[in-house]
Amino acid sequence: MTDKPIEAMSFEEAMTALEQVVGQLERGDVALEASIALYERGALLKAHCSKKLKDAEEKVEMIRQQEGRAVGTTPVEGL
Repeated sequence: MTDKPIEAMSFEEAMTALEQVVGQLERGDVALEASIALYERGALLKAHCSKKLKDAEEKVEMIRQQEGRAVGTTPVEGL
């Protein structure tokens, strides 16, 4: 696990960290207090990834509007 602040992570870094958190929780070999901390970190990572995706969708939408193309986004499933 990295000490890099979540806010400074790229989408890919946050997804990798989230996958690590999920893996640890799924194994079930983490003490209760550590599991709670991992779950909280996972929730923050998920929110960060969702924000990064939303920001990217908005940028794409803005580009499409500038080009006069059809507008509208479809939410990414699973986040």
